[in-house]
Amino acid sequence: MKQIERVQTGLRIEKRLLKVLKGLAEHLDISVAELLEGVALHSFEGRPPFSAATMEKIRQLKIVYDLDLNAEDSHRLREGEGGTNG
Repeated sequence: MKQIERVQTGLRIEKRLLKVLKGLAEHLDISVAELLEGVALHSFEGRPPFSAATMEKIRQLKIVYDLDLNAEDSHRLREGEGGTNG
């Protein structure tokens, strides 16, 4: 295993997206931070971060938490009224 140094950060994220991430992290028995690290490292190498089974779980969680956002929305998000306090 490689030794690393983690830092605490304040991160603002869309509410339903965070719910899906928390649900997925719980399902995988890892922290949300570890999940995000894995997604980022896979993405940096152009590799898909999730298996077909995990993608199915994500699909289910998106339904549960009414997450209708997709990759095309990623650069078109704008906070509405009351969206300043997470």
